[in-house]
Amino acid sequence: MTHAEIVSRRRHLAVGLAVLSSLLIVAGLMAGSEGWSVGSLWGPDAGLIVGEIRAPRTLGAWLVGALLGLAGAVAQGLFRNPLADPYLLGSASGASLCVVLVLAGSALAGHGVSLAAADLLARAGLVLAAFAGALGGVLLTLLLSRGAQHTVRLLLAGVVVGVVLGAFGDLATMAAPEALRGKQAFMLGSTGFLGWTSVGLLTVGLALTLPLAWRLARVLDALTLGIDSAVSLGLALPTLRMVLVTVLALATGLAVSQAGLVAFVGLVSPHLVRRFVPATQSFTLVASAAAGGCLLLSADVLARSLIAPQELPVGVLTAVLGGGYLLWLLHRRGMA
Repeated sequence: MTHAEIVSRRRHLAVGLAVLSSLLIVAGLMAGSEGWSVGSLWGPDAGLIVGEIRAPRTLGAWLVGALLGLAGAVAQGLFRNPLADPYLLGSASGASLCVVLVLAGSALAGHGVSLAAADLLARAGLVLAAFAGALGGVLLTLLLSRGAQHTVRLLLAGVVVGVVLGAFGDLATMAAPEALRGKQAFMLGSTGFLGWTSVGLLTVGLALTLPLAWRLARVLDALTLGIDSAVSLGLALPTLRMVLVTVLALATGLAVSQAGLVAFVGLVSPHLVRRFVPATQSFTLVASAAAGGCLLLSADVLARSLIAPQELPVGVLTAVLGGGYLLWLLHRRGMA
């Protein structure tokens, strides 16, 4: 593929993602509990239905997907592993544990039992607890791995933290079985509670993490050449890795706190971009964010529309779409 062809394909991908995002936003504004309704965009209740419910949910879903897509691209570039995803460093298990503690604390309080940690998290609320848990899981991984100097040690520490925190979450649900249903809903992911406050927080988060990741894209480009080559370029890898892990943790923690554990978006989005066109990490990061937004918003629109007025868990649809794509990709490579 010539340089001119690569530039052309990048331009086509950028335009296609922009157009697709616009179409999906319009579709999100029309999709409701009664299926598709164009008239609801200008009906007498449009200000309430569209302005206060569908619009923030639609924009919030795109922003959550964008943060997960960005985090997935950072993770895959940082660990030089196409199977890396945003939940690799313990953020998912940490967020899940804190959510379970809040739910268990509320359940136990109803029975006259009090847990100091659960009471503290309950006062903060599920959103803040999930965010703190996600960041706490990554911090614990960094402590166990003694920083971000060695990627293999960091990966192993993330696996250990995920297993241990997951076990503690299971113990909490045994103490308060009422929390199990809430934990399941969190694990499946949901965009149904996104409001304008969530949109504001997600916008600020993306505005902070995307430019920082973009500025560090040259580090990810250097890592593709190998550790020794990156060091020979004069890069302070330990410090820069830590900054990239911080970007990964912030983007993932914010997305998880607002929509729960949405599966496969962060894993699949960079694959879609790289399959369409080879590119430097700077382009891949931005395009993966846009692709993640489109993927999650597509799943959200389908979740609202397929069996209306009932609604499917958005995480189930992202798992089906993303997992199906990866299976197809594996089949294509096996046939090649």
